[in-house]
Amino acid sequence: MTVQSEAPSPTPGADGAGNPTAGNRRPAVHRGTLIGRGGAWLATWSLRLILIAAAAWVIGWVIGEFWVIVLPVALAIIISTVLWPITRQLRTWRVPGSLAALLTLVAAIGGFGGVIALIVPSVVAQMPELANQATAGIRTLQQWAQGPPLNIAEEQFADYTNAIVTHIQQSATTIASGVFTGVSAATSVIITLALALVLTFFFIKDGPNFLPWLHRSTGSPGALHVEEVLRRQWRTLSGFIRTQAIVSFVDAVFIGLGLVVLGVPLAGALAVITFIAGFVPIVGAFVAGALAVLVALVANGFTTALIVLGIIILVQQLESNILQPVLQSRSMNLHPVVVLLSVTAGGSLFGVIGAFLAVPVAAVVAVAVRYVDEVIDTRCAEENADADQSPPEPDPAESAVDSTSGSLGDEDAELSGARVGGDSAP
Repeated sequence: MTVQSEAPSPTPGADGAGNPTAGNRRPAVHRGTLIGRGGAWLATWSLRLILIAAAAWVIGWVIGEFWVIVLPVALAIIISTVLWPITRQLRTWRVPGSLAALLTLVAAIGGFGGVIALIVPSVVAQMPELANQATAGIRTLQQWAQGPPLNIAEEQFADYTNAIVTHIQQSATTIASGVFTGVSAATSVIITLALALVLTFFFIKDGPNFLPWLHRSTGSPGALHVEEVLRRQWRTLSGFIRTQAIVSFVDAVFIGLGLVVLGVPLAGALAVITFIAGFVPIVGAFVAGALAVLVALVANGFTTALIVLGIIILVQQLESNILQPVLQSRSMNLHPVVVLLSVTAGGSLFGVIGAFLAVPVAAVVAVAVRYVDEVIDTRCAEENADADQSPPEPDPAESAVDSTSGSLGDEDAELSGARVGGDSAP
């Protein structure tokens, strides 16, 4: 029995030689298609950016509405980063948590109160002398203005003084309301500080229990990321406060010594102001230095003011070029432009306290952004490794040929078996 084998049918979309035909070619891509894809991508990301900006605005609005709660919490966290090492050491000595937190807080309040008690009497004692020197400085300035090149007559000074007094009298209502506003603000400051101290007590007392509670409440795998971010943010915030305290202390000591040697009044108060202002990077040092130069100018004259300015510039240069790079490179890792913009934004939105909190907030946000970047890099590396280890996808043309040859081999086996069976049949 003669069996004719059928010729393999050509692959769809290919000729007899296996070459792709016109029907299997990819359609041409037109400019309008590419422009449409780009426009869709731009519209999608524009909508995402608008949603992100709207979410940021809502978060800012919520913070502003609940500022009376957010501010004490933020201050308590910052204070806790300073006091926690003391509490931790006390707890290693088997001191109960509540007692350790209370002792730490009492010691901190006592130390701060002692510094204020040492500074305030000297300020009060030197204020009359400073006022007299300020009056003399104003008279000297008036005499200088009467000469060339300004040549302002003495009668003009009287006119200017009368105009200022008249403006003050007309604005008496506004000034009175401002005084009451200042009293209300002072009351608010006292309440905020009291609440911040109470929160600090609980933070340093129950701080180690926060992350386990957060892990139980959030659950895996999100809790692992949250814990890691919070740990890094705490280390960064602690390093920032510690670094700024060291830098501010060095500035205050050397600038204060220079003021004492030159005989500038209020040297102790100016040193304390320099230390406090140092916690507002860049801007704080400028304001404290300008105040010291102004006091030296009024009290001791132009030459002493120039010497004070030189001392401040020298100390600031040594601190910014030697001390800060060594300390802050490990704590914040923020560019000076970011620091300056953060201080400007915080000061314009929330005043002095906003300028103080701006850099810690920027450092904390930067830690979260860096962690997200690390997670993205890790995920990309894992995806690429999985892609390299997975077997390559088969070529459609080779699959078609293999399937055709396999079916032909099965048909030949069946025909051979039929032929053998036919020959053995009687």
